[in-house]
Amino acid sequence: MAVFLLIVLLIIEIGFSVYGLTGAFKKNEWALRRLIAKAVQAVIFFLMVLLPGIDLSFRFYGLILILLIRIVFSVGKAVILRKNEGTEKKWMMILGTCFGVLLLTVSMIPAFFFADYHGRKTTGDYEVGERQAILIDPSRVEAFEDDGSHREVPVHFYFPVYEEEADAEAAAHSLPLVIFSHGAFGYYQSNTSTYMELASHGYVVVSLDHPYHSFFTKDSEGKTITVDPEFISTAMKLGGDDNPYSEEETFEISSKWMELRIADTGFVIDRLKEAATTGELTDDWFFTNDPEESIVKVMELADPERIGVMGHSLGGATAVSMGRRSDVKAVIDLDGTMIGEQIGVKDGQPVIKEEPYTTPLLAINSEKHEFEIIEAQKVSYSYANNVVLEHAEEGHETYIPGSDHMNFTDLPLFAPALAKMLGTGSVDAGECIDQTNALVLSFFDCYLKGEGQFSI
Repeated sequence: MAVFLLIVLLIIEIGFSVYGLTGAFKKNEWALRRLIAKAVQAVIFFLMVLLPGIDLSFRFYGLILILLIRIVFSVGKAVILRKNEGTEKKWMMILGTCFGVLLLTVSMIPAFFFADYHGRKTTGDYEVGERQAILIDPSRVEAFEDDGSHREVPVHFYFPVYEEEADAEAAAHSLPLVIFSHGAFGYYQSNTSTYMELASHGYVVVSLDHPYHSFFTKDSEGKTITVDPEFISTAMKLGGDDNPYSEEETFEISSKWMELRIADTGFVIDRLKEAATTGELTDDWFFTNDPEESIVKVMELADPERIGVMGHSLGGATAVSMGRRSDVKAVIDLDGTMIGEQIGVKDGQPVIKEEPYTTPLLAINSEKHEFEIIEAQKVSYSYANNVVLEHAEEGHETYIPGSDHMNFTDLPLFAPALAKMLGTGSVDAGECIDQTNALVLSFFDCYLKGEGQFSI
C-alpha cells in the first residue's frame, strides 16, 4: 500500500508539471496552482490513512512533515507572488518537480524499510504493563568511556496488569522472574512479542540493554549511546564465513564480550532479587520516566526464588553462562553459540567445561545452526553447544526448519529488509516467532511454575 501511495503522489507531482509545460502561466497563477496540487497530495495521504498499511506511525512522519512544509512554503510563495504577473519559466517548473519527486521519495523510505507491525497477539489472560529504569553499578567503571563514569545497565519491565488491587496483592511474590539478554548490536525490544506473551501468562520479564553492545540505548543523562563501531566490525568478522582470527584470538575476543555481559546480567539479577525480597530500591537505581513506586510495585509481584534467564545469539550464550548460578532455575538459548562455556584452546581445538550442567536448558536453533552443530559432531570438533548439552542433566534441543538467525527475534516482522541482510530463512516470520514463543512459555511453565511436562 505504501508503494501505491507513493505512485499516486508522484503522478500528481509529475502530472501537474506536465500540465504546466503545455502552456504559459503567470507566476502568481502558477504559485496558486502549485499550492492546490500540494494540498491535494496532503488530502489524499490523510484519506489513505483509512486503508490498511497506511497510518500515522513513525513510518510516515517524514512524509507528513514534508507535505506540511511544502504547503506552508507554497502559501508563503503564493502570497509573495500574488501581484507578480511575469511568466513562470519552464526550467523552474522542471527543477521544482524534480526536487518534489526527490523529497517525496526520500520521505517514504521508512515506510518501505519498516513493516506495518503492531505486535503479535498474546494468548494469556492478562493485559501487559511496561516500566523502565537504569541500574548503575558502582563497582565497575565504564570501559567504553574515559570520564571515570560507572557502568549503567538499562532495564525494561513487562508484567501482568491486575484490574483489582486484591488480585495484585494475592499475586505478590508469586510470579516467576525472567531476564532477557539481547544479541550482538541488538536492543532490548528485539523479542517484545516473547516478553508480552510471557507477561500475559503471569511472568515478570526484564529485558536489559548491554550499552555499546546494544544498537542504541540511553544513559542516565538522557544521552543516546550507540553500538561501539569496533565491536560491530569484530563481531561481523567473527560471524562471517571467512573468520580471520585464530582459535586463540577468537577465544580472547569472545571472553571479553562474555565477561562484560555476564557482569551486566549478574548485577541485574542481584538487584532484582534484592528489590523483590526487601521491597526497597537501593541508590543503584536511576528512574527515567517511571516513578520509583511503580517499579517497587512490579518487583513486589516477582518471586526471587524462581528465576529464568534467556537470550538471543550472544544473549543466549550469556543466559547459558548465567545458568551456572544456583539461583537460576531455567535457561533458554535462542540460536546462540554457548561461547561462555569455553575455558581455553588446546591443539587448535576449543576446550569446553565438562562439569555437569544442572539447570534445565532449552536450545532452539535455526536450521543452518543445527546443521553446523551436526557437522561439528561428525568431525569431532569440540563445539560448545554439543559439550554443554551432553553434560546437561535436563537438556533439550530443537530447531525450526527454514529458519535463520534473525527469525528468533521480532525484527523480520518490524524491519524485513534489515532482518534479511542479517539472516532470515524461508519460514514464515510470524509463524516462526509464534512457535518459538510457545516453546518458551511451555518450558518456563514446566520448570519455573511446575506446570506440566516439557517435551519437544
